[in-house]
Amino acid sequence: MLSVGEGLLLFVAVSESVLGVLGNGFIGLVNCTDCVRNKKFSMISFILTGLATSRIGLLWLIITDGFVRIFFPEMYSSGNLVDYISYSWIILNQLSVCLATSLSVFYFLKIAKFSHHIFLWLKRRLNRVLLIPMGLLLISWLFTFPQMVRIISDNRIRNGSTTGVTNMHKDKFLTYQISLNLGTILPFLLCLITCFLLIISLWRHNRKMKLNATGFRDPSTEAHIKAMKVLISFVILFFLYFVGVAIETYHYTQPENKVLFIFGMATTAIYPWGHSFILILGNRKLKQASLKVLKHVKCWEREKLLRIP
Repeated sequence: MLSVGEGLLLFVAVSESVLGVLGNGFIGLVNCTDCVRNKKFSMISFILTGLATSRIGLLWLIITDGFVRIFFPEMYSSGNLVDYISYSWIILNQLSVCLATSLSVFYFLKIAKFSHHIFLWLKRRLNRVLLIPMGLLLISWLFTFPQMVRIISDNRIRNGSTTGVTNMHKDKFLTYQISLNLGTILPFLLCLITCFLLIISLWRHNRKMKLNATGFRDPSTEAHIKAMKVLISFVILFFLYFVGVAIETYHYTQPENKVLFIFGMATTAIYPWGHSFILILGNRKLKQASLKVLKHVKCWEREKLLRIP
């Protein structure tokens, strides 16, 4: 049985996951519908659809893993469940980070204003540049999967099962976890760099506008600010995601502390659902589609109330 605090935290985590699935599902549906209508699949649509799909899978994985650990811990000591969850988490986690980085690079090259020849060269080859994070993803998988196979094999040899984390030395276990997350560090650093450069571009643009004595925001300034909000929110939420993953990882060394694990699960789920709603609010096409949906929902509720005698 769960305590009141554990139950509340679990409710928060499940609510975040449901909202995340709805938000990311909406993003994927709008982009797929738009591509079918226009008979054209752009690179940004591919990134948004792939990002939404990977985050839906990530949310389901977080909740499934959490419920199994909380209510059916014996399942972790038999079968290959740990293998499936571990490999799926590596694929979905790193795919989500790389696609989010591609989105950050897209905003940067589309909106930032620099006269340097390298920036202009990259801007002209936008679609090719967006494939760089995906290349980093493949390289990361080549290094991460052998490491995961070695960790699982070591655990089986040491404990005769798929688990055995509680019997593993804490320092070695934490070293394993750090090595498995190295694949997300480089894309995250790339996102930080694009965010920093976009801030510089906005600062230069605002200074130029002041020198020209214009007292209003032009469309370029608005685009800068919207892109910065998306990038900065990604950095903050992804930092929280890392904190949540670290808490869940530390829970392996204290499996009896359920509050710690559920808190980590709730913190981890903030990133995949929170950033999806920020993308909806920051993207004109997605925002208009969401307003249409809300309008239809309100009309449906009004008609339903009128039918009640």
